[in-house]
Amino acid sequence: MLGFPDREAGGCQAAADALYSRSGNQAVTPRDIGRVVRETRRAQGLRQDQLAGAAGVGVRFVVELEAGKVTAQLGKALAVLAALGCTLRIEPPAGAGGDPRA
Repeated sequence: MLGFPDREAGGCQAAADALYSRSGNQAVTPRDIGRVVRETRRAQGLRQDQLAGAAGVGVRFVVELEAGKVTAQLGKALAVLAALGCTLRIEPPAGAGGDPRA
């Protein structure tokens, strides 16, 4: 599950709400993440090159991430989400138990 803080109106939370209203809180795909990144970037009035600079990644990476490229590097994707004020939260399945840090 993706968790998005309220950074500003129309930001991560609005994009996430739209995603979950469509997906019914199902597994998130690379295309879904790309859509959240694109919608949040636009809501914040950022160009792709500005977001790339803020995240420390290349413009091509942002373009490909927004397009839902399935082989996008996780570390870079997390950097882009952080630059937008978004967070990613992963929840184990119910009943999995144990220490998630193990």
